[in-house]
Formats: sequence, C-alpha cells, structure tokens
Amino acid sequence: MNIKKNKPVIGISIGDINGIGAEVTMKALLDNRLQKMITPVIYGHGKALTYYRRALDMNDFNFIQVKSIEDVHHRKINVINVVQDSPEVMPGVETRDAGSMALAAIDQAIIDLKSGHLDALVTAPLNKNNINSTETPFVGHTEYLTEAFDTKESMMFMVSEDMRIGLVTGHLPLREVADAVTGPAIKAKLKIMIRSLKENFGVLKPKIAVLGLNPHAGEDGLLGSEEMETIQPVVKSFKEEGDLVFGPYPSDGFFGMIHQKKFDGVLAMYHDQGLIPFKTICFDSGVNFTAGLPIIRTSPDHGTAYNIAGKNNANPGSMRSAIFLAHDMVKQKENLTAT
Repeated sequence: MNIKKNKPVIGISIGDINGIGAEVTMKALLDNRLQKMITPVIYGHGKALTYYRRALDMNDFNFIQVKSIEDVHHRKINVINVVQDSPEVMPGVETRDAGSMALAAIDQAIIDLKSGHLDALVTAPLNKNNINSTETPFVGHTEYLTEAFDTKESMMFMVSEDMRIGLVTGHLPLREVADAVTGPAIKAKLKIMIRSLKENFGVLKPKIAVLGLNPHAGEDGLLGSEEMETIQPVVKSFKEEGDLVFGPYPSDGFFGMIHQKKFDGVLAMYHDQGLIPFKTICFDSGVNFTAGLPIIRTSPDHGTAYNIAGKNNANPGSMRSAIFLAHDMVKQKENLTAT
C-alpha cells in the first residue's frame, strides 16, 4: 500500500448507481472529519462517480482510481473499478447492468475483507430485483454476507443514538413469520445481541427488551399463545443465567411510552415491527449493522430512492453515520484486542 497505514481502511460498495448510493457516499466523504479518520475505498467505477460529480456540481469531490486494495493511498479517496466498463448511469431507472455492478462491488469487497486488507465494509443501497436471479439468488445484503462468511447465525441490528433494534426474522413474508419465531431462533438472536452489545458497543452488562409477536403481547393468550409458550420461557432462561433480559412487551405501548430509551437493545420479532418505529424516529441518522459476522458491516437505513436519484436532494446523514459507526467499531475491536 502507498503510505504507511495509520487509519482504518473502510470499504464502501457503491450499490445501484441509478439510485442515491453514489450521491450520499460522495456527500458523506466530503466531511473533513471522515477523511482524517479513515482511508475510504469505494468499490464501483470511476466513470459513474465522475458522472455524479458533474451532474451534482460536486467539484470538491476528488478521488484516485487504484487497481487493487494493495495500491490504496491513505490520504486520498480511493476507487476500485469492479467491472471493466461502467454501465450507463440512468438515475431513477432500474437496469440489470446496474445490478450486476452492484453485486460485483460486494463480491470484490468480500475478497478484500477475507484477505484482511479491509477493516470494515459499508454498503450503499442496492435494488434486490435487478440482482436476484435463478443463477444468483439475492434477498439482501445481510443474507448474502452471512453465507459468504459461512456464518451460521447473523442478525439485522438497526442502530442510532436513541435506540438499537435487532430482528428475530428479517426479509421474510409476513405469513411465514409466526412459524419462524421459535424458541431456538429467539435464543440465538438474543445471544448475538448480547455479544454484539458487549464487543461492538462496549456495553458491559446489556439490558435488553424483548417484544411480543401478537397485539398486546398476546393478552395472556387471548390474542395468541406465542408469548406464553415460546417467548416467555426464553426470557426466563436468560434471566436465570444472570442476563438482563425482559419482556415480552406489547410493541405499540412500548414505543408509545418511549421505553426503548431504558434499554441497551430491543429485540423485535419481525421486520416491520422493528423498522417502522426505528425509521420513524431515526431515518436520517439510523444505521443497519449486521451483528454476528466475523467482519464489520454497516449500511444506511434507506433504499435506492429512485424517485430523487440524480436530483441532488438525497440526505447523506444515514450514510455518514454508517461510516462513523464502522470506524468506531474498528477502534472498539482494536481496544478489545489490545486488552
């Protein structure tokens, strides 16, 4: 590598170039604090970034193109071209070529993570539809990275200054959720959350709230038996082991009374139960973190936003927070290793 490494090397996969990924990445990296704290490596293509640099009049955004991770410059914004020719940039338009480049960016970043050249990965939003195919099944970053790193269990963990919400089930049709909310599944996610809060966030004795599955947390069996038969026994077992795990709580009243601020983490049973309150409160600053992986991966909590792509209206707050969090987690990991 050029110049001695003295900062975490953070990879950023560009996502769908027809969405807002490039825009929020470029805006976030213009923050002088970040440039002093990390060595950014964007996996995408220089031509796509040049397009947005001109289209959005971001003349202050400068980068260098390097052939591989071994050539990065620690005082520059680096770009690795993951395909030979960049697809045509068409803001707001879903194209198969843009999906192919988004996947190529992730795949190259995975290679560099496994080689130890990257300290963390931040993934810009992509479109699952233009990636997923019979040849390449793709339902989301979380699942793809979990398989790539041969990890048995991972967890989608939504993080902000105000709350941290993990999910028992992620990208799953609602009709399949109840069958997937099992005792072993809840137990596995709670173990991941407790470990992550300790190792990634430095919380020595995490206090965790577990939400119910049914309205009013089942109302003592009147509105469903999952709380009494499945969730409560798991909560009890963790308490018996000395962990600060409480619940199950009715989700509407829990967030309505802002009880999330009393806990270090909240475990939701399914995607929308956790993400609706999270995005309502923290949309511009929230971060999607994949807990349980052997590597650090964060992402902004929004999608491609085709409707505003290329219009210079995208808020980079969530992407900036994702990069900051990746940096902080690398430092936390270094501190744990040192001790």
